[in-house]
Amino acid sequence: MGGVKPRSKRQPPRGARRSRSARAPKRGPRAAVDPALAAAVKAARAAGEIALKYYRGGFKVTIKPDQTPVTQADREAEQAIIAILQRAFPDYGFLGEEFGEQGAQETRWIVDPIDGTKNFVRHIPIWAVLVALEEKGEVTTGVVFNPVTGELFSARRGEGAFVNGERISVSGCDHMTDATVLHADLRYLRATPHWDGFLRLSAAGYRTRGFGDYYGYGLVAQGRAEIYVEVDLKPWDVAPVKILVEEAGGRLTDFTGKPTIYDGTVLATNGRLHAEALALLRGA
Repeated sequence: MGGVKPRSKRQPPRGARRSRSARAPKRGPRAAVDPALAAAVKAARAAGEIALKYYRGGFKVTIKPDQTPVTQADREAEQAIIAILQRAFPDYGFLGEEFGEQGAQETRWIVDPIDGTKNFVRHIPIWAVLVALEEKGEVTTGVVFNPVTGELFSARRGEGAFVNGERISVSGCDHMTDATVLHADLRYLRATPHWDGFLRLSAAGYRTRGFGDYYGYGLVAQGRAEIYVEVDLKPWDVAPVKILVEEAGGRLTDFTGKPTIYDGTVLATNGRLHAEALALLRGA
């Protein structure tokens, strides 16, 4: 008797089967934590505790001159970060979203107390505390902490990238047709000269999804997506995720291919697809 033929399923992209755990080396004893990284983690956790109190309770929202929202949670969290890091490294300066530049700038902490304030305000649990250390123009340490989920990303130059102590790495995908392409708010992209390039890149990939803010970079660093495109950024949005992606084996540049946090545009990839993604964005 004839039966119904099972529906065929499209196979997962090449490289998708290579999970994080399959690629990552076995965990062994780790060296002593770098003092700068330890201080950044401590500061991020303290700020996260403050922000989470407001997130679960209540807060007042005001609009800054750049038309972005801010709450007392942002301000108190940044003050807590500054206090902890100043005690640990009194000679280092700061660049923060809420309080700007303070102190020496050759070696400075770059801070976003709540990355994803719009999500925070709407009680969407995709927001995080961002802390990075920049030394002579190079980001050397990065911490990303989501206090709602407990997810803590950390990276130190030359020491790898981790989430909650487990080493992470980008995917092995090397075909654009197999790539997952992520993006942030499309309104901002549409308002730039890069919109047509973004459409080319999206059409070339396997699938697209909109995972904004820190979350998209975390997915690339963990090998769960290959490409993330974002615009309208400030240095504190980019600094910690740059070293996170790089230490996971990927690349992060602006749309011209320059590895900077100061352009306002970001392309983060697994590295293997970076040149092709840049060419699609630029129409080269």
